[in-house]
Amino acid sequence: MDHREHLLASLNRGPEPPEVVHARVLPEREAVTAPWPEWAHPEVVDAFRGLGVPEPYRHQALAAEAAHRAQASAWEEVVAARAAGRTVSPAAARHVILATGTASGKSLAYQLPALDAIVRGAEDPGVGLHSREATVLYLSPTKALAADQLSSLRALGLGSVRAETYDGDTELGQRAWIRDHANLVLCNPDMLHAGVLPNHPRWARFLRRLRYVVVDESHGYRGVFGAHVSMIMRRLRRVCALHGAAPVFIGASATSADPGASFARLLGAGREDVTAFEADDSPHGAVTVLLWEPLLEDRVERDGLAAGVPGGIHGSDGLEGSDASSDPAAPPMPSGRGPNGAGAGPGENGAPRRRSALSEAAEMLTDLVAERVRTIAFIKSRRGAETMAAQAQSYLHDVAPEVADRVCAYRSGYLPEERRELERQVRSGEMLGVASTPALELGIDVAGLDAVLVAGWPGTRASFYQQIGRAGRAGQESLAVFIASDDPLDTYLVHHPADVFDRAVEATVFDPQNPYVLAPHLCAAAAERPLRPEELGLFGSSAPGVLTGLERDGYLRRRPTGWFWTHPESAAELVDIRGGGGHRLQIIDAETGGIIGTMESGQAHHQAHPGAIYVHQGANWHVEELDEEGRAVVVTAAEPAFYTQSRDITEVTVLEVEDTRGWGPVTLHRGLVRVRTQVVSFQRKEIASNRVIDEEPLELPAQELVTRAAWWTIPTTVMTGQGVVEPEFPGALHAAEHAAIGLLPLVATCDRWDIGGLSTALHVDTELPTIFVYDGYPGGAGFAERGFDVARAWLEATLAAIRACECEAGCPSCVQSPKCGNKNNPLSKDGAIRLLTGLLETADADREGDRRASGA
Repeated sequence: MDHREHLLASLNRGPEPPEVVHARVLPEREAVTAPWPEWAHPEVVDAFRGLGVPEPYRHQALAAEAAHRAQASAWEEVVAARAAGRTVSPAAARHVILATGTASGKSLAYQLPALDAIVRGAEDPGVGLHSREATVLYLSPTKALAADQLSSLRALGLGSVRAETYDGDTELGQRAWIRDHANLVLCNPDMLHAGVLPNHPRWARFLRRLRYVVVDESHGYRGVFGAHVSMIMRRLRRVCALHGAAPVFIGASATSADPGASFARLLGAGREDVTAFEADDSPHGAVTVLLWEPLLEDRVERDGLAAGVPGGIHGSDGLEGSDASSDPAAPPMPSGRGPNGAGAGPGENGAPRRRSALSEAAEMLTDLVAERVRTIAFIKSRRGAETMAAQAQSYLHDVAPEVADRVCAYRSGYLPEERRELERQVRSGEMLGVASTPALELGIDVAGLDAVLVAGWPGTRASFYQQIGRAGRAGQESLAVFIASDDPLDTYLVHHPADVFDRAVEATVFDPQNPYVLAPHLCAAAAERPLRPEELGLFGSSAPGVLTGLERDGYLRRRPTGWFWTHPESAAELVDIRGGGGHRLQIIDAETGGIIGTMESGQAHHQAHPGAIYVHQGANWHVEELDEEGRAVVVTAAEPAFYTQSRDITEVTVLEVEDTRGWGPVTLHRGLVRVRTQVVSFQRKEIASNRVIDEEPLELPAQELVTRAAWWTIPTTVMTGQGVVEPEFPGALHAAEHAAIGLLPLVATCDRWDIGGLSTALHVDTELPTIFVYDGYPGGAGFAERGFDVARAWLEATLAAIRACECEAGCPSCVQSPKCGNKNNPLSKDGAIRLLTGLLETADADREGDRRASGA
């Protein structure tokens, strides 16, 4: 039995498990190397060689070469500008992005030119205005990733490199030393926004010498957070120019659609000013990937290995039948490929329900660890990771007690020393199984594993490939299993493997022109130095109009030389870059009175209503009181076996139509809407199975949101022409809306919880049957707009997902929504299929590309 056969056999599901909808082998990739660049300083090259890197991979060398050339050209412009006494232009530099897979060595590609500049500047520093000393700024979305980078930099042992992290945890006494002496600062967008840019005169030494800015994990800057970071990058480029510098920005990204255009938009640069490298020349072993759809609960044949799970007996030929399946009168198990004749099920309104991805993954983790297969299982939530690890440990205590303590959970929120010890245990093989949140996606040093389980679609293909890339990094064959959750998108993907393996990865979607994002950053930029008219182009085409509003409302004052911030408060404090707008509420421990965290007011009704289970830094808290006037959420510590999920009802008012697409008699619109949402109840659900325990009503006031939406207006003749009779209109529209919300993440880098929707058989503004899908953030996040541009592909996938689900009348895998305030009633699965078929019959071709790719 070879290594691949051993991994497959370790699942203990027999030779042909009915849950496997598709299997794909990703071929082995051989390494292609290149010589070290001639310009690379020998001390830097020797340092890398000392760590076991005899030569760089070709993509590392090409990206490093491009960055070095761009920096040399920008430095010539800087020297000329200084000699002429003129201001350096923010557009003086070209930029580079490297978008390759997990474990492809992106760090070396940016470290090589950055460290070369620092070492050469230390050797020949120059004096005064002719100083050749170099500094580098490294930006990462998490503190943990910055800490790993700092460790790798110090491991090189370069004496002239003074690298330090500068974040919210940095001691006040240390901050002055870093400003005055460090030449490589590792920071995050939050601290850059709130700590560095508002105090840029104190950073003059560092900023004047700045040669490179490294933007790590740049594909993660999407949605509203991506829009905020885009504005911060533009402010940084402006401030650097004010200090006489033109740094080259180097992006490190997972594979994504047109990474050059996305990075240009993030920086506010022209597409022609960004060079992208996407070919991956690093080695990787073959990966067998299984697309796994759990069976319906009343038809499941348990594997029998995990303790407490009744089932058959394992033999060398696979899984023997259980009592139920061996009964000739028992109905056949569904294959996941056709109707199953399911009747009244355990789900809402009698819908069938699949086994949860968490339970399925916990059993697989148990089986693999029992066979000593080093495995990591990814799941989105901290609570899910900890539950999965606990289940696997419990099962192993019965079936393989000698390895029961070699399974653990990994999540964000650990202390650095705890995280490093856990990483050491995984690398050494002491820890055989890890249940993890996506914290391990971000370049953390855990690799060389035999198997990866992905419980529920992680949101994007980029994330999926990052996760399965954790296996086989040492060159051996490996196994990856995507376990579909009870969700329309997951249903679609397991039945359409081409969209997983053969389609280009998603575009990174964010809208830097969102006025709710742009306005506070214009204020922050004016506070850093008054904004001049000739600088507005850096902030996009919407900036002049937004400035007019800020001037009118008294935020900025216009004078002949530009716009001034004239308030004593910090302009940077106007915005929380990781929030969605609105004020913040303090989360207070009722027992101690201590503040354990904060949350956005817009999230409070959904996540912090009375009775909610709120998770903060891995700990569970029960919400006792929501005090909106006092801006407080009062909580007590809890360890429940359930989680909570809110449900809401919605009204939508059309404020402005910004664009339309004609689909024959159907019209697709895009524009500004007002959404009025009221959270009306919440459900308690078992963590392991997702079973609804109960539902409790809530009495909370409605909340309003002005955002952007895409919506279809549908003449009744389109539906009746497809055989949808008038009494079915509400159910057909409702089911199509739910499924469309579930499938939008396929074409836009969002989560279904980032968006909302409404369907009605007669809308007061459109006077027609209408389906709305809107962004859940003030001003919009770009998701609905992306859906508008690719609406045909979006609805084709929605229709395919509904058809692929084998339930009869609708279930969570196709047309039911977990957040529906109308209790998923009425719904018509058949009506939705007919309706979507009618919509697509006259749909026009999708608009190619991204209309904001230029960073306007």
